[in-house]
Amino acid sequence: MVDAMIVITDCNHVNIDEEKSVFETAGIPYRLFQCKTEDDLIANCKGAVAACNQRAPFTEKVFAALPSLKMVVRYGDGVDNIDLDAATRHGVQICNVPDYGTSEVANHALALMLAITRKICQANDQVRAGRWNYAEMIPIQHLVNMTVGVIGLGRIGLAFARRVHALGCRVIGFDIFTDHVKGDPECSFIELTSEEDVIERADVLSLHCSLNAQDARMMNAESFARMKRGAMFVNVTRGGLVEEAALADALKSGHLAGAGVDVTSKEPLPMDSPLRSAPNIVITPHMAWYSVQAESNLKTRCAEEAVRGFRGEKPRCPVNKL
Repeated sequence: MVDAMIVITDCNHVNIDEEKSVFETAGIPYRLFQCKTEDDLIANCKGAVAACNQRAPFTEKVFAALPSLKMVVRYGDGVDNIDLDAATRHGVQICNVPDYGTSEVANHALALMLAITRKICQANDQVRAGRWNYAEMIPIQHLVNMTVGVIGLGRIGLAFARRVHALGCRVIGFDIFTDHVKGDPECSFIELTSEEDVIERADVLSLHCSLNAQDARMMNAESFARMKRGAMFVNVTRGGLVEEAALADALKSGHLAGAGVDVTSKEPLPMDSPLRSAPNIVITPHMAWYSVQAESNLKTRCAEEAVRGFRGEKPRCPVNKL
């Protein structure tokens, strides 16, 4: 008989100090694993009532093999490594931690936008190579003349929109759900329009939407072709939203003037990725979420939610409906 426990299925954090503190204060036994596959999860997580999860895949096969499991909490916002329909069928509550690093991600998106619009990285490379000529960066456009398009107006999308609005940019946006925007006078600066219109009108297009099956590769060759010539693209949300070869082609042809991405479809970015040879692109290693404070908040809130799941209490941030 396996004792009931909470498991951390996998994580790449330096330590689990915050989780350990939460679990020990609650008096609940826990185990840490580094599961990568379905079979790893099945072999290690028997007896688990709740799980903190980073990337290990929770599928129909896994849920069927772990009947004691009642909750899975994702370290972060996205849940694309979890089969939500299968979880619901097996009575497993899926939760996330959507609010641990809102400022960090919005700030990183802004930093990427400023880096590519002001050509900071190209200028830095030029100076390090021994040249000193701002004219090599021409043209650079005035931010106040730019229209910034935001697809996805959740916490992070709105935080980013407020930041670029403060710089004097016009903001247009699209989301499937807009009542929270329409009802907030502080969001009146956002012109709500269609997804197609945002793509076609934006001087800078920034993605802040989740990855669902229907949205996979939503930014493809056709989408990039519909963007303005000379427009720029930012993605800090999910690499799977972008057809990366098409983005690289749009940059190489000059149709897009720049791109800033923090997420890629495969991570780490493969050495043969077309993005590596694309011009005028800034790539960071999925770090937009990170600050010392955000990481601590993430780990603590994930563990606290798992404790609620272990005790059968109401979850703070449920994703699926049971």
